[in-house]
Parts: sequence; structure tokens; C-alpha cells
Amino acid sequence: MKAIRHLLAQRAGYHSLLYTSPTFLLLLLTLMTGCALPFGSNLTPEEQVAVVTTDRGIFVIEFYPDAAPVAVDNFSKLINQKFYDGLTFHRKVDDLGLNIIQGGCPKGDGTGGPGWNIIDEYTNPNQRPHVRGTVAMARTNAPDSSGSQFYICFKPQPHLDGNYTTFGGVIQGMDVVDRLEMGDVMAKIRLEAKSKHVKATAE
Repeated sequence: MKAIRHLLAQRAGYHSLLYTSPTFLLLLLTLMTGCALPFGSNLTPEEQVAVVTTDRGIFVIEFYPDAAPVAVDNFSKLINQKFYDGLTFHRKVDDLGLNIIQGGCPKGDGTGGPGWNIIDEYTNPNQRPHVRGTVAMARTNAPDSSGSQFYICFKPQPHLDGNYTTFGGVIQGMDVVDRLEMGDVMAKIRLEAKSKHVKATAE
């Protein structure tokens, strides 16, 4: 019995030393920090991009937080929740009047959302025009009815300016967007550092 108590005491002392060593504490802090924070959480919206993986390939969206801070924050929040993973592009319009593809509906039919709505920001003086590659929030005819659904412009759509909130633009992979069809799946969307996709240019 004495021998057992001696071994247990030695073992307890060893663990106590291990848990209080600077190396162990530093490692534990690093692991806890890495697990607690989502990737890219230390980056500003300007320093982040959304990398969208689809059936057709990958495209990258940059954000316009000066034009639509609420929409950018909402989109980023949904990405971190993996809300978009597995959803489809449920609507494609490619005619003389409208040239967009739309996705982000959890029901897959254009009637669903995340369970909340966000305010419209298309009256923000910093709003960007609807050009090729523009990403904007879809909504119903009711004000402040955007949630998770968004659309991407194949061509400039000036008639949408001032009516729908633009919050980003495709900076890589527009050829992938051009090939998207109704029913194509967004396998995943992830936030990454913009510097991984855009090389810095000398001023």
C-alpha cells in the first residue's frame, strides 16, 4: 500500500510540474486561441475574401464594407456558421432585361432565409454600381427583407442601382460564375485572407 501511495504521489508531482511549465502553458494557450477563434477573425472585412467552391470550380468575392457594412457582416456571419455549405443556385436569369444567378436559399426555391432579415443599404452614398461580377443581396418587394439570398451579375445591371444592396464583387473565377446553372451546388464558402488571392502592388 505504501508503494502504491508513493507512485501516485510521484505521478501527481509529475503532472503538476507539467501543467505549470512555461512550455506547456504556452502550447495550451496557442491551442485554445486557435480553436476558439474562427479563421480570419483577426482580419478586417477589407482584408478578407469569400472563397466559393462549386460544382463548376472556385471563385473569390471581395467585400465592400464601406458600401454595405450590415450586409458584409451578415454574409460573413453566415459563412462562419457554414450556412451556405451544400446550398444551390436556385435561379438564373439570362435575357435582355436581367442577367444574374441567385443562391443562398436553404429551401432551394427562393422562399427561405436564415430566420432573420437585415436592413436595406442601397441608399448608402458609398454603394457600388451593378457591374459584371457585382454581388448583391436579393430581397422581396418589402423593405428590409434581405436575409441570406444573394445574386451575382453576369453583365452590368444599372437598372438595379438604388434598389438592391451591393456588398461585394467577384475578383477571381468569373469564368466559373459564367458557367453556373440552376441546381449547381455551393459545396462550401470560406473566409480567407485577401492577400492569398490578390498580390500587393507598389504605389
